[in-house]
Parts: sequence; C-alpha cells; structure tokens
Amino acid sequence: MTPYRKIKRNYGRRFFSNRRRGLSGISLLLLLLILACIIGAVLAFGYVFRGEVEATVNEFMGTPRPTPTLLANEYAQRGFARFLDGALEEALSDFELAVIQRPQDVGFLYEYGIILLESGNDQVAVEIGDRAIAAAETDARGYALKARALMWSDPASAIPEAIKGLEISPDFAPLHAALAIAYTNIGRYAEGLQRGIHATELDPLDSFGFRAYSIPLIYTGRRSEAIAALEQAVAISPKLTAPYFELAAQYRQENYQEMAVGIYRRILELEPNSAKAYLRICQTYAEIGEFLEGTRFCETATEIDPTYAPAWQYLGQLQYSRRNYESALESLENCVANGSTAVECFYIRGLAYYFLGECSTAWDVLLEAFLYTSQPSIIDIINTGLGDIRANCPGFESAQLPTPIPPTPIPPTPIGGI
Repeated sequence: MTPYRKIKRNYGRRFFSNRRRGLSGISLLLLLLILACIIGAVLAFGYVFRGEVEATVNEFMGTPRPTPTLLANEYAQRGFARFLDGALEEALSDFELAVIQRPQDVGFLYEYGIILLESGNDQVAVEIGDRAIAAAETDARGYALKARALMWSDPASAIPEAIKGLEISPDFAPLHAALAIAYTNIGRYAEGLQRGIHATELDPLDSFGFRAYSIPLIYTGRRSEAIAALEQAVAISPKLTAPYFELAAQYRQENYQEMAVGIYRRILELEPNSAKAYLRICQTYAEIGEFLEGTRFCETATEIDPTYAPAWQYLGQLQYSRRNYESALESLENCVANGSTAVECFYIRGLAYYFLGECSTAWDVLLEAFLYTSQPSIIDIINTGLGDIRANCPGFESAQLPTPIPPTPIPPTPIGGI
C-alpha cells in the first residue's frame, strides 16, 4: 500500500499570480519600430504629395488647380505656334518665360526678338539682339535680329551689323532681307533690290523676305511687283496682320480703295479690336470723299483705344473739314494730350481756335506749330492763319509775325508708302 504523502502548501503565496502573459521585450521593440516606420511613411507621403493633396481639396472646394510650370522648350514651342496663329501678345509671354529659364539660348532670344519686332517694339528688340550677340558671337542670328531692329530707324548702323552676320553665315536669308531695307533707306536702291531678290531665293518660305523685297520695289516705282511680293508674304503668313497693312497701302496708292478696304476688313476678322485697321478704313473712305462714313470708323478707333493719337488726329481733321470746330478742337486736344507731335494736331487746332473766336490761344498754338514742321506748304498755312488773326482780332493789329525760317532741304520720299 502506497504510503500517504502530505502536500505542503505555502499559504503566504497568492493563488493567482500578478505576472501576465504577453510580449517579450524584444517583441515590444519590434512593434514600436514598425509603428514608427508607418508614421514616417505617412508623413513623407504627405510632404511629397502635399501640393497635390492641397490642389485636390481646393478643386473640390471650387478653386481651380494651378497651371503647372512648363519647361523652356515647351514655352518656346507653344509661343512659336501662337506666333504663327497671329496671337502676338500670347507668343511674347511664352517666349519671355522661355528666355527667363534659358537666358543664353540664342534660338529663344532670336525668336523672341522677331516677335517683338512684329509687335512694334523695335528698341527692345535691339537690346535682345545685343544679348544674343553677347551669348554667341559666332551665331549669325543675333546680328540679323539687331540689323532688322535698326534698318528703319538707323540704317547706317544696321548695315555693318548685317555684314558681320554674313561673314559668319553668307546664306542666312534674314540678313539679306534686312540689308534690302537698310540699303534702300540710304538711297542705294540697286543694292537693295539685289539683296531683296537674294533673300527670297534663299528662303522662299520666309514672308519677311518678300516684305523686305517690296520696299526697294516701292521706292523705284515698281508697285505692281511690290504688290505681288506682298501678296506672296500674305500667303506665307496668313495670320500675321503686318503684311496685310503693307499690301493695303499699296492698293490705296494705286487708287484701288475698294480692295484696300477689303484687306482691312480681313485684318479685323483676325484682330477685331485693331484700332489701326479702323483708322486705315477711315482714311481710305476719306480719300474718295466719303467723309461722313470715314468719320464713323475713326470714332470707333478712338473708342477701342482712347490713347491712340493718330486716330484723334485724323478724326479732328475730318471734323474740321466739315466745319465742326468744337468737335475738331476736342479731338485735336486729345491728340496732343496723348503725346503726338504731328503738326496737324497743332496748326489745325490753332485755326479751330481762331474760328471759335479765341484769338489769343489761336495765336500761341499756331506759333507752336512752327516747331513741328519744315514743310513749306504747311508753313504757308500757318502764316496765313496768323495773318488772319492780325487782320480780324482786336489787339493783334501790330503783333509781330515770326521771322521766316530758311527752307530746309527735304529728303526724297518713297514713291508710295505704307
């Protein structure tokens, strides 16, 4: 029989122990490490994609997403496409951004300068040409840009710039085109013709070459050939308005006013708010005696651009011719207020003051008009007006007329014009 064994119990020990079952120290550290990685990943995701998250939230709240920044070549490609489409302001904006990103890129500088020229910003284009030359002295495009920017205002300086470019690239058509105009402007018509012909032969798809060739043709009286050249320029660049203006001017010289008005209306299809086109229609109607119809278009030009001094000038002239002196005076005052030095805004204004009985002001304005002309015919009109004031205005009987200015030789003007 198995002997009875007494179990010893420790009654000081609790039946249930306080020790809990769970993770070991190593397991706990591993869990904390995993949690830290998850939190870090969430924070990193939020930092990297913060802009996208904010854009998504803003878009949900009704705010459009910001336009992403393009690369320089993307801006340039878009700008060139806009230029070909005739959107000059948008093209300028794109090329400005491209040039900011790559200020030493001659290709971008050249195209930017060309658009500046098409927009009438010749002085800024000269500066861009200098930048292009400084960036790459062996690239002909910088010289071509500068020569083109100077060919009207300073042809004597444009010629050596173009020649420097030809020493680098003898067959670069824009250089020959710039020389066609520059040589013509200093009276070397034969040289201008040869350069124009050569420019169109080197690049028959460059509208500027045909426009440049038209200038020596105009100066030498070969207007039908000039019209053909300009028609070719329009066909190459149908969205640019400058060739249309030049072509319409030649039709007006040929007394084809109806054709000219049709071209100006085509410009308005491309650029509905062209104050210049409205002014040219106004002038064209006036040339055939349709003064009332012309006035309407001049008024529209001033409504589109209240700072457009040439429109105020011509509107004032038409109003004066219809003896509407009060309106003429208002228009010509606007002409001067917007910076014009056209003599018509002075001597016609002086005559309007005279007819309205304001003799003192008329006298002063007519005297001022002498500062803005050397044309004998206009000087005669001014002197006649001053003589009328002396004869008909009390207190001016003994007023001294100015000493006649010796006539200044006037350089020859082109046969025609733009």
